[in-house]
Amino acid sequence: MARVLVIDDDPTIRSLVAEILEANGHSLLQAMDGRAGLALFTKQSFDLVVTDIVMPEQEGIETIGAIRRINRGVPILAISGSATIGNAGDYLRAAAALGASATLRKPFAPDDFIATVEKLLTTQA
Repeated sequence: MARVLVIDDDPTIRSLVAEILEANGHSLLQAMDGRAGLALFTKQSFDLVVTDIVMPEQEGIETIGAIRRINRGVPILAISGSATIGNAGDYLRAAAALGASATLRKPFAPDDFIATVEKLLTTQA
């Protein structure tokens, strides 16, 4: 069982991700933006971070950079589906370049999400 930090401003996505993770035996904490997520990350230990990219207060790109300055080894899964400000693929490529271990475009299939999570956790172990 892994301990996962989920950072996303969309409560529906957070609920979906929580349901998938908990159904697969993982525990999690949730944050509604990068600033809140980073505050949790600095106080607790996590095996994996899942973060959205486009969020209020502190975006995922900035959050990934901050997490990497604190912990270079924790796997980070960046997720994005934003089409309103830019291309989600561009955001995900930037996230990977700045330290995300893997990326997924929203909407994603639950099977694809958990397969990516398990791969990141297995690689880390």
